[in-house]
Amino acid sequence: MFFRANYFELAPKAIQILMNQEDYLRKQFSISETVTIPIWELIKLRVSQMNQCAFCIDMHSKDALSHGESHERIIGLSAWRNMPLYSKTELAALDWAEYLTLANPVDEEFYKNTVEVLGEKAVVDLTIAINAINSWNRIAKTFMPEVGSYKP
Repeated sequence: MFFRANYFELAPKAIQILMNQEDYLRKQFSISETVTIPIWELIKLRVSQMNQCAFCIDMHSKDALSHGESHERIIGLSAWRNMPLYSKTELAALDWAEYLTLANPVDEEFYKNTVEVLGEKAVVDLTIAINAINSWNRIAKTFMPEVGSYKP
């Protein structure tokens, strides 16, 4: 069996930058009144679904469950727009995550509507978080760590 590069060993300083970003986001979402850690986990899972990153889907499903997320809401996440399971805040965050992941240009109305629900600080942090999970998805899809190996 062919194993791909161990990116943690080969680029430790670069990976540490990404890990520091995760630490920043964890701190911000742990004190936020809008985008919380559980919402962040939903965002990471939904973006990973969109990017078809098996390793990250496995990881973030486990993390979401460990933060109290229900199986029903995790299963419904792939059709979140049509499921009556998510709050107004979660809907705005998921919409923002999908929009940015698809690299759509953000017009004034969409930006304004998102800020009205989430607030400017949360939109900034959420944008960084969406960028981060997209980055992690691309790394994991390239170097293919073993799906199922992640333990929360």
